[in-house]
Amino acid sequence: MRTLTGIQPSGTLHLGNYLGAMRPAIEAQARGECFYFIADYHSMTSLVDPAERRRNTLDVALDWLACGLDPQHSVFWRQSDVPEVTELTWILGTLTPMGLLERAHSYKDKTARGIAANFGLFAYPVLMAADILLYDTNVVPVGRDQKQHMEMTRDIAIKFNQAYGDTLVVPEADIRDELAVVPGLDGQKMSKSYGNTIELFGDEKATRKKIMGIVMDSRSPQEPKPDADRNLAIQLLRLIAPPAVAADFEDRLRAGGLGYGDLKKALFEHYWNHFAAARARRAELAANLDHVQAILRTGAERARAVASVVLQRARKASGLE
Repeated sequence: MRTLTGIQPSGTLHLGNYLGAMRPAIEAQARGECFYFIADYHSMTSLVDPAERRRNTLDVALDWLACGLDPQHSVFWRQSDVPEVTELTWILGTLTPMGLLERAHSYKDKTARGIAANFGLFAYPVLMAADILLYDTNVVPVGRDQKQHMEMTRDIAIKFNQAYGDTLVVPEADIRDELAVVPGLDGQKMSKSYGNTIELFGDEKATRKKIMGIVMDSRSPQEPKPDADRNLAIQLLRLIAPPAVAADFEDRLRAGGLGYGDLKKALFEHYWNHFAAARARRAELAANLDHVQAILRTGAERARAVASVVLQRARKASGLE
């Protein structure tokens, strides 16, 4: 079984990104063949600065490799290094109804938020379909917000097969409903849009300041806290500390006698230690960028070996060969 994950180079990685998308995708390496690509073509719908795109793309590569993506067992590449995806996008686009694209929630949401409408933003689902179909993908792990795009991909593949014969693998979506929402520093969902994130590879002093700045209520340390399970620091501690440690701090907070300052200090220490190995690995990779670029080039070669076969099938089926 082949799974595929696309990674948007959209900025600094935070705890919500890691727990919500990165860790489950990396853990999938133990269960089957995994393809991962950095979606730099997709970033062009909203990001114009080329230097920022290069920087974000490199950061994504460093982050994922540092956190456990294994290029010996998986295929990892930059989307734009496999140009076959743009040709398949055109082929699929000739069969994609305008009405299907006009119904896309993502397009409506982004334009409603003030993002300028352009062809790339409108045709995003077709490029996403090509990303998936080009590699004979069986399963795509996605959040519920991407469910519609996966349904579009399946519709496009089925329409192509109906028009030209059984050519493309129709993928399945693995909807990750079980993933808990990671709370941000203000209690809302952790998101760069809210400015409430904890960066995975941020500066130590800045990270400590952020965590120590979490706002608590005015109860004294001695007062029992019967609602300890709803305390934001406890919720975050459960995500990054051993279960017994998190449970002990929760019990102490509930019983009274644990100060909020001490709780936040413990949260910072466990957070910093949890990602210590990944930070060290990222520093090693950042000091050897030629090695990182070589990983991406090798990944692109492996991806193209699959993509060229699928594209040739599609070209032949549609009368281009």
